[in-house]
Order: sequence, then C-alpha cells, then structure tokens
Amino acid sequence: MNGPTTEHLIETIGAHARGSLGDAVALRWWSRPILRVRADRVPHDHVREELTYRELMRRVEATADALHREGLRAGDRVLFSVRPRPEGIVLALAVVRLGGVIVFVDPGSTPELFGARVTAADPRWAMTEALLYAVSRGPLRHVARSRGLLLPDYASLPLRHVRSGSWLPGVPGRSLSARSLATGRHGGGHRRFVAGAPPVTDLPLDAEALVVFTSGTTSDPKAVVHSVGSLGSGCALLAGAFALEPGGVVHTDQMLLGIPALLAGGTWSIPPGPPGQDVVTFARHVAGEAGTYLVPADLTLLLDAVESGRAPARGPQVALVGGAPVTRPLLDRARRLLPGTRWIGVYGTTEILPIAVVEADDKLAHAGDGDLVGHPLPGIEAVVDTSAVEPDEGLGQGSTTGTGSTAAPDAPATAPHPLVGELVLRGPSLMKGYLSHLDGGQPPVTEHRTGDLAYLDEQGRIVLVGRTRDMIIRGTVNIYPGLFEPRLAALPGVGEASLVGVLQDDGDEKVVLVVTSRHASGPWTGDHPDTVDRPGGGQGDVVEHHGASDSDDAAGRDARGAHGSRTSPAAPAPVVPATGAALAPAVSAAVGQGRAPVLTSDHPLVRSVRSALPDVLDHGALPDLVLHADHLPLAGRSRKPDRAALSRAAAHHLAGAEPRASAGTGTT
Repeated sequence: MNGPTTEHLIETIGAHARGSLGDAVALRWWSRPILRVRADRVPHDHVREELTYRELMRRVEATADALHREGLRAGDRVLFSVRPRPEGIVLALAVVRLGGVIVFVDPGSTPELFGARVTAADPRWAMTEALLYAVSRGPLRHVARSRGLLLPDYASLPLRHVRSGSWLPGVPGRSLSARSLATGRHGGGHRRFVAGAPPVTDLPLDAEALVVFTSGTTSDPKAVVHSVGSLGSGCALLAGAFALEPGGVVHTDQMLLGIPALLAGGTWSIPPGPPGQDVVTFARHVAGEAGTYLVPADLTLLLDAVESGRAPARGPQVALVGGAPVTRPLLDRARRLLPGTRWIGVYGTTEILPIAVVEADDKLAHAGDGDLVGHPLPGIEAVVDTSAVEPDEGLGQGSTTGTGSTAAPDAPATAPHPLVGELVLRGPSLMKGYLSHLDGGQPPVTEHRTGDLAYLDEQGRIVLVGRTRDMIIRGTVNIYPGLFEPRLAALPGVGEASLVGVLQDDGDEKVVLVVTSRHASGPWTGDHPDTVDRPGGGQGDVVEHHGASDSDDAAGRDARGAHGSRTSPAAPAPVVPATGAALAPAVSAAVGQGRAPVLTSDHPLVRSVRSALPDVLDHGALPDLVLHADHLPLAGRSRKPDRAALSRAAAHHLAGAEPRASAGTGTT
C-alpha cells in the first residue's frame, strides 16, 4: 500500500482550509497554567494560540514562499530543532511543501558527536529555537552544562539560519524570523512576499523526506532516512489504527500522531510541555478527547495522579502507548483506573513505524510465552529468520512468515512449538536506508533486521521473546552501552565500566553504571563449580526483553551494518516457566559464571566518577545510579561481561537486598 505523499499532505490540509473546515481549529497550543487558583480552587488554564485551518494554510504558504525566494529548494536538508508548537509546525509543513528534507539531530549530544552528525547530514539550512542559540553560547551556557547539556554552538554553523521565537542574545544576526516569514514579511519588514511558491508536484516517492540520527560514534554517526513514500505510509498506518474523525481532538506533542489528526480534519491539541512535565494539567486537557499518545513512564505518572485524586478519573477515548516497553501489569492498571479508554499498544522502530498494534484486552488475554505485540499492520510483512539463532539455541532452521509458524517438519506431533528467530520486516513504511550508505551510493534497503527474537503464533501475530542486542531504554531514549563505556573506562581510577538497565514495574528502565577500580585485577574469572558454560551466552538465566535492540549485530548479518533507534511497547518476556520448556532452549542464554559481584554506592571512586559524568556522557545517557563492583561477572564461551547478571545484582542492590549467587543452571 502507498500512504499519502507530501503533496497529498499539503493538498489535504489545503482542502480543509478552503472547504467547510476552514474556520475549524486545526492547532491549539496550551499555555502553562497560571499559579494562582480561582475561588473554586480549579487551576486556570488558557490557550496560548489557536490556528484555524485557513490561517494555518495561509502561514504555511507565506513561509514556503519566503523560503523559496531565499533559495530553499527540493532536496535541501534542513537541520530542525524546533519543538511541536504552531510556529514549528508551520515551518515543518513549509519545508515539506517545498520538497525539503527535515533532519532531526539531538542537541543534547556531545558537541563532537553533534558536529559529526551535522557533517554527515550536510544541511544547507538550520531552523532552531532562539533559546537553543542563547544557551549554547554566552552567559546561559553554564546553566546548560550544570544540567549535563553540552550544547553545540548553533550560531557558528555555516548555514542559512531561521529562528523560532523572539530574538535572544546568541541568535545569528542575519537569521530569518519564522514569525516574520509566516506573516509574509521579513528582513525588517522592508520586503513583502505574496504567497505563491511553486508547489512540488512531481516529487518521487523515493525522494528523501526525513533524516533521524539514532546512534553511532563521531567517526561513524548513524541516521535513518525515510522517503516521501515511507513517511506517508507510516502516517496512513497510524491513522488507520486510530480511526480519527473530523472534529476529533488529539492531545499530543508527537508529530506522527498530530499530522494524521490534521489529515482527518481534527484538532491537534498541543500540551505546553511533555506529559510527564505536568501530568495533572495533561490529564485535564486530554480527558474526554479523541485520543493521545503516551510512553509507559508518562502513563505511570498519569495513573498515579488519577489514583491519588489529583487528576480526573476520565481518560481519552483512545490512547496509543509505545515508545518503550508496555508491561501487562501497567495495561491492567490503566484499564482498571480509566475503563472508558481504549488502550492500544503500538510496536515499531525508527526504521519502520508502525509495525503492529494490539488491543489491551488481547494482550492481557495472551496465555502463551513471550510478549504479544499484535498482527502486522496492512502491508507489513513479518518474517522470523531462525537461521539467525545458533543451532543449539533454536528450535529449527529457515524462516517463517505469513499467517503464523508451525512446528519444524520433523518435530514430534505431540510436541508442537513455534519457531523462534530474529524478526525481519518489510513493508511500505520501511526506511529508505541509512544515511552514510545512501550517500555512499548504496541502493535502498529492502528489509530491516530488528535484532528481536520472536515467533508468529497460530493467528499470525508477532510475539517477542527476547532480543539479540544489548540496549537500555529509559523513557523514549535508547542508550547503547558500547557507545559510552570506553569513555567511562578512561576516567581516572576506573578499571572497567558497564552500563546496565534495571527493569521497573512500569516497563521503564533505570540506568546503572557499574565501575571497578583500576588497581583491581580485572574481571573475576574463577568458575563456580555449579555453573555450566553454555554456548551463545551473555544474558544470564532469566529471559529479558526490553522492547528494543540494536539493528546492527557483531557478526554482520545485517548488510547495512548500522545501529538504529527503535520504539516498542513490548513488555519484558517473563521468566520461562516449566510449562514453556519448548521455548526455553531458544531464548535462554548462558548462566553467569562465578559468584555475584559485591556492589556498593559509597566507594570513593563512585563520587569522583559521578562528578565527571556531565563532561563525558550525553544528557540522555546519564545514569540514575553509580555503583562500585569488586569484579564484573563473565558468561558464555567468549567470557564477555555478563550484563544480565550485573543487572540482576544492581536490581537487588536497588531493592536493598543482598545479591544472590548465580549458581543455577536453568530458568526460574
């Protein structure tokens, strides 16, 4: 299937503007509630800005016209750092109208990594909030640094600059004002442009539309490139999963849900900040509306507010939940506290979004092993490649696809089991490829290897049972330990450093940094007499899946060979029970070798490491806790650090319990 193209996007919004929805509200941006309360003790909310469809389209046309006259052309890459709000949405739609390419780069990455990403993207334009210019240089820079933000100097980038918001110190002197562009005036009001920039009507479906940097190093930054066709298809799939109607209000700060709302003729209601920043206000604004999108961490805060009586016990009609693992207890609690809301889990990756959706009732009713994420959406082909699993780990060879998997041909009829392997995806919303490969002349990709271990049940639904890569998800941030551990190990006094995730009840993860002292003798390598060195190890004796994985693998199975950020509502797979013995060989890895590490938070090295972290880590990767270990446990034939055993030890430390010795040889 093909979704709406960028031309169709602008034409659809334009048709609303010219038709019966011209005076209907397209965008509603809420202001932060004022601190005083009225006599009835209800906080005073007010709308900061509203745009009708007619006014929205007028501003888009005026902005596109001015940008075109200033030289922006189809294919130009635009570094985009503006939050979802009317001014930013107008800028984005104007770039889309001209066939430009929006490039998202996290400004919170280190200046070196940011510079490498900008070099790789090779943009001609930068559209940036004035506040980012101000805090990246001058007197406000130390405030950002104190919060772990090593912001790059935007103003020094040799690009054409467009600022969003009022002028602040640090903004380039010759930058264009987004506000002036939208009114048809800029350059101090000396020029007035009449809307009429030529629309891009023949933009091919494989033309670039969006670049999202997800991971990588300064020498090899990784970015996902979506085409006009793949981005349009993704919007269409999300709209189809969320049955929006004209006039319906969607309250979200997520553009991939807000754009379908505009296509449907609804109102995109924009919160003053992320939901977790003021969840009580968010709850008031979303109550009774058509829908919203939440990550599990924000959903937990919302449910806490409802349960404590701080927020109304009324949710939206539909809530999409994704961006991180969604556990069954969290969904069950959501359904109990807000029974009038239809809860839908969305499974997807940056490379192909969305992939599948699942109703809360179906997810909670799933009695099999693993985490049910639902049927692949229309046009999405899900293949389970069992050849990606070691023969002594898996239950069969080859691959399964279509309406479900069955037992291997030679399996006993009395012991049917699904085939477990790496989930491989194809479909119309698949990215065009990774930036470095496309710019290097490689052809577009035809599939995405997720790194997830999965099987297809008898109904053809995707069930996740683990992951092949190490990744930590906190909120919506994907943290790749291997990207940061070399920096951490180079700190004074540090022998080894390991970042691990500790799963929380709401599916989020706490990030724990474990360090050893440099004077130590290195990882403890003595084998415990009760341990078994099983092949394929590294994950311990508990099956863990955090709903995300690196799209690259060490063996180079994926020819694209690049890391990829991904989103997923997948809950962690449960410990494989005795009744799930058929799956245990496929998803269990080697048990940790030797005794559990002794962890402490009051070691002198912990204090020195903690003080150095803002200078060596991206703000999104700063750990929640730093611990010292007497050794790092090892596992598997390769005798690599056993991250799962370390995570379990950190979990016991967080719970205030003494870590148990990892001497078992099976699942518990």
